[in-house]
Amino acid sequence: QVQLVESGGGLFQSWGSLRLSCAASGRTFSSYVMGWFRQAPGKEREFVASISWSGGNTYYADSVKGRFTISRDNAKNTVYLQMNSLKPEDTAVYYCNADSILVAGQNYWGQGTQVTVSS
Repeated sequence: QVQLVESGGGLFQSWGSLRLSCAASGRTFSSYVMGWFRQAPGKEREFVASISWSGGNTYYADSVKGRFTISRDNAKNTVYLQMNSLKPEDTAVYYCNADSILVAGQNYWGQGTQVTVSS
């Protein structure tokens, strides 16, 4: 069982920056692909970014490419999402996700953290 706790959300201005963190419980953090997803009001949850277990590979949605950076610290069981050049359309609840590379279908979600970007 993995528990994920996001933090760092809040109210921000356009063109501002913030860093989200997701702390994971357990001793097998490095065996998970970690990802960030977001869900805006009235919309479906969408992929934002993901990072391989080693941190060597990262993937981004086109909408955030060049503005957001995902990283992880396996020693701290934490994944981060650095968000720069914020836009009002980045407003959403941001969720952390852990997807096991060892056990098919083993997937966990955090409770989410609200990010609101004012224009």
